[in-house]
Amino acid sequence: MEHDELFNEFLNLLSKKISSMQYSIWFQNSTLVSLENNVLTFKVKNDYIKSYILKQYDQLIEETLNKLNLINYTYEIITEDEIVNNKPVNNNIITNTEIVEPVKQEIKQTSFEIIEESKDPPVERVPIVSNLEPEYTFENFAVGESNQLAFSFAQQVAENPGKLYNPFFIYGKSGLGKTHLMHAIGNKIKENSDLSVLYITSDQFRKDFRNVYSDKKNNIELMKEFNDKYRNVDVLIIDDIQMLETAEKTQDEFFNTFESLRMLKKQVIISSDRSVNDLQLFEERLKTRFQWGLTVEINPTDIDLKIKILKNKINSLKSPLTISDEVLQYIAKTSENNGRVLIGALNRLYAYTTMYPTEEIDLTFAKNALENMLSSGAGTTNSVAKWQKAVADYYNLTVEVLKSKKRTKDIAFARQLAMYMCKMYTEETVERIGLEFKRDHSTVIYAVKEITELIKTDQELNKTINEIKDKLKS
Repeated sequence: MEHDELFNEFLNLLSKKISSMQYSIWFQNSTLVSLENNVLTFKVKNDYIKSYILKQYDQLIEETLNKLNLINYTYEIITEDEIVNNKPVNNNIITNTEIVEPVKQEIKQTSFEIIEESKDPPVERVPIVSNLEPEYTFENFAVGESNQLAFSFAQQVAENPGKLYNPFFIYGKSGLGKTHLMHAIGNKIKENSDLSVLYITSDQFRKDFRNVYSDKKNNIELMKEFNDKYRNVDVLIIDDIQMLETAEKTQDEFFNTFESLRMLKKQVIISSDRSVNDLQLFEERLKTRFQWGLTVEINPTDIDLKIKILKNKINSLKSPLTISDEVLQYIAKTSENNGRVLIGALNRLYAYTTMYPTEEIDLTFAKNALENMLSSGAGTTNSVAKWQKAVADYYNLTVEVLKSKKRTKDIAFARQLAMYMCKMYTEETVERIGLEFKRDHSTVIYAVKEITELIKTDQELNKTINEIKDKLKS
């Protein structure tokens, strides 16, 4: 086989082992320089690409040489600059000796692996913006039986980042304090050390990743920026990891980001609205790694904890108005297990006093102000399944039919209405609602938009919605 043909076959074999995007970025524009003295030498565009290939694809290149029967060959990579300026080639050359049995090491197939630090003086980096909310601290976190364990472990993580529990995985329903606790960890670490901390939502992580891999020019600078942001922090805090459940490519990249940080003993903190085992669409390798450290659940709040949350918020507002304990009991008993709803009720009370001035917020005042906000019925039902069943029963359908692929006019409308009510009356995200209906989140967004428009002019639909809500209350 001619040398050029052999090199083309070499590239062809590589392309079958990695994604088309990875191949186009790292190998597509490489050219053969020589194949002599048991050394395959090929050229790439710049030092960044060369360094990346040596770091990330050494194992794969070695296996590919074996498949081409180049058993005792090594390889070298040179850059265009080295050729033009006659610079000495600086390669980490690995001798490809005969392999006794196939290597069972997992080959990472992401396009953004960390690159080994050079021996040159470190480049001064732009300071990392932590995105932490300073008001979320351990001191103002309301602690009760339902969250005592999570609170205690969170304090230990803050005192020993990267040493005790890594990763630290917190899960529980929306509004129970996961985000507050994560920010508290980050704030305590920054207070006690000079470690860099980054808080990010998984949705932002996905957007940042898409910004890189969707770039048709395969912008190397964007890749470096992405790595700088996520791989050079001491503590990575990522909220609502369940949002990546339907994003396979982003999961792959997060896996490698996680691995890079873990190997450097950097702390990773993750939150989810459900347990690791319930992240059904996540890759098994990711779920396994989530369980390597410590997973802890925050349970629904009880009455006493709800009152603590309300009192903490009242103290922080420093309002001259007094709120009786009777009012706090009323809010705690009639609100759902969601801290955001509690604070929302409190904010509404204070807003109500601007229209109806009073020196003390008593029970009568509170009931009038919160009449349409707190109840023991529809507003407290935070379950997609219950709303699915309520709508299905109203239209004499089964939940299975509602979730099926059937698209007759009546079924399609009932499905849209159910999605709308799940979005309006639960704390679930559109992504989660979509999964429960076996649809993409964009379908849920469309359904909510359609029903919202109809409600404006269709009195009969308004009546239907109220009837379904009343049945769920009874």
